[in-house]
Amino acid sequence: MPNTSAAPDNHFLKAIFTHHLNRIYNGKCFLRNNIDHLMSLASFKGLQLALEEFGHDVKNQIARMDEIYKLINEKPVDLNCNPITNIIKNEFCLDEKQTMPILNDLDIMLYVQLLEHVNITSYRMLIMIAKLLKYDDAKQLLIENFDESADNDKLFLLIAKEYITSD
Repeated sequence: MPNTSAAPDNHFLKAIFTHHLNRIYNGKCFLRNNIDHLMSLASFKGLQLALEEFGHDVKNQIARMDEIYKLINEKPVDLNCNPITNIIKNEFCLDEKQTMPILNDLDIMLYVQLLEHVNITSYRMLIMIAKLLKYDDAKQLLIENFDESADNDKLFLLIAKEYITSD
């Protein structure tokens, strides 16, 4: 018979919820603080505009998460280890000089989509936990963040197609 654990209690669920909310929150704050740099590296006007819209969405998502912290009577905690921040710092490698500007643009699109996929997965899990904890208002705010991240993922995919295909 497989070993299954009992469902976590509300205290444990809240700890999981807060931990993951902190991770995504700190990653979004790092993005907000570095979006101007990403925009300055983009050579294609369409990508610059998409990054500007993305930056606006990041600010909206942070504001919603600030509201979630108030709703659950918690405050954001800055984590030493944050996967989103580490991806940006360690993987973008955008300060390397490229022989073709398109390479930087494609790297930006690739990594922004990677970050959005992490966010989409994180929001999905947070929504599930919010439902279990009956955090209905927080759940709605997370759904709005999820939808924005999904829309941004699609936007950057469309822009990448403009670079790569002729149709």
